[in-house]
Amino acid sequence: MDGKQIGDRPGESDVLGRLLDGDHRALARAITWIENRSPGYRELVAGLHEHTGDAAVIGITGSPGAGKSTLVDKLAAAYRADGLTVGVIAVDPSSPFTGGAVLGDRIRMGSNVGDMDVFVRSMSARGSLGGVSLATADAVKALDAFGKDRILVETVGAGQNEIDVVKTADTVAVLLQPGSGDDVQMLKAGILEIADVFCVNKADRDGVDRVVNELREMLDLRNDDAAAAAGHHGTAGVAADGTHGTDDADSTDSVDDDTDDGDRTATSSDGEPTTWEPPIVETVATQGEGVGAFRDALDDHRTYLDRSGRLEAIGRTRAAEEIRALLREDANRLVAEEIESRGGIEALAGAVAARETDPYTVADGVLEPLAECVREQRQR
Repeated sequence: MDGKQIGDRPGESDVLGRLLDGDHRALARAITWIENRSPGYRELVAGLHEHTGDAAVIGITGSPGAGKSTLVDKLAAAYRADGLTVGVIAVDPSSPFTGGAVLGDRIRMGSNVGDMDVFVRSMSARGSLGGVSLATADAVKALDAFGKDRILVETVGAGQNEIDVVKTADTVAVLLQPGSGDDVQMLKAGILEIADVFCVNKADRDGVDRVVNELREMLDLRNDDAAAAAGHHGTAGVAADGTHGTDDADSTDSVDDDTDDGDRTATSSDGEPTTWEPPIVETVATQGEGVGAFRDALDDHRTYLDRSGRLEAIGRTRAAEEIRALLREDANRLVAEEIESRGGIEALAGAVAARETDPYTVADGVLEPLAECVREQRQR
């Protein structure tokens, strides 16, 4: 797609071309377009799509106060020391007044100020239950097309609904801290299921051993349950998408359990990995301690995804989720327009409350013209 066909505001018509040429101002402007859903943003994202697929996307999530922003800052610095370029999207809570990001995360990311190869952008969650909106996924595309080697998505930290981060990231790291009082509760809420890597931050505090031991016990329990479900012939593990995976009865898989960090990767008869169990890494992000080990664990998971072929499967799953999300967004807008054409939701609700009609009849009436148009198009 020709970038010059995107947008109709002065100075912005060539934003795609300039972004692909490495213009940081164009990158910032493109993300602003995307976040605000400005006219032309869809054409922009469509133009970016063919240039994506090279970056490793890492989601960093966990409860508020676990030190996500500080760890992301140190991780970005570690990647820069390796000569890699980094993009950071910090999904902040929405301001109740403007709807924009509160910007608290950027305040805690000061180590890389002035480094043009670390691009940090705060974005508003905009009410997304998972802390990651559609705009965030599109912003990831912009950073990927720009040429960033690593893209770090730090989420709000909103409990169970953080599972939405898996729709954006290839690798998901879940942060915990000792002494917070909500460690087990958070894991029971479902966070355990999405983690590819566990990081126990603030490991210089009392209680870190308890948190690590609880994690190991819960991982062992999960694997025992999966093994029982598979019978005595299969090796149970955790697939790249966070779901339980089992191997066939004829599998000759082996398990390497020589590491001290809890990482056990099952391999097939040809030596390729088939399952992944999340390692547990301890860090003190404020001091930079353990950040190298954390980076290595993330890189190991990326290697696993490449060698196992699961990276391609993740891409297909992500594309399917994005299509569904866009269809829901567009369908909701069409429905809203149809409701307004019928006098608005208040008028329809008033008719239902007055027993003049019922909710099902209203819903059928709103959807019928839309469904009829779809059927006509399908028959052409």
